[in-house]
Amino acid sequence: MSDDVTVTRNEETRRYEVHLGDELGGFLKFRPAGDGRVELPHTEVDPAFEGHGLGSALAREALADLARRGDTIVPSCPFVASWLKGHDVPGLKVDWPDGASS
Repeated sequence: MSDDVTVTRNEETRRYEVHLGDELGGFLKFRPAGDGRVELPHTEVDPAFEGHGLGSALAREALADLARRGDTIVPSCPFVASWLKGHDVPGLKVDWPDGASS
């Protein structure tokens, strides 16, 4: 297994996918939420890949891509919300769900 971590956006399945070498290690789902907003409801990393930093790589690359696209994100996934509280993503606009804040 290669140590090359890559993150791609899969429009068909509406998710960002993280691969370790050529193996799918996890994904972050997205869905349009209206008014230029994109909700991020769920992140999942295969337990076989835990400890390789795939969740962080997935969040970092997906959020950077969404910032480049000019989207405002709604981090309803607890993992993404937690990751955002400890990391800055230049240019990212965040619409925190009720009860959450940066």
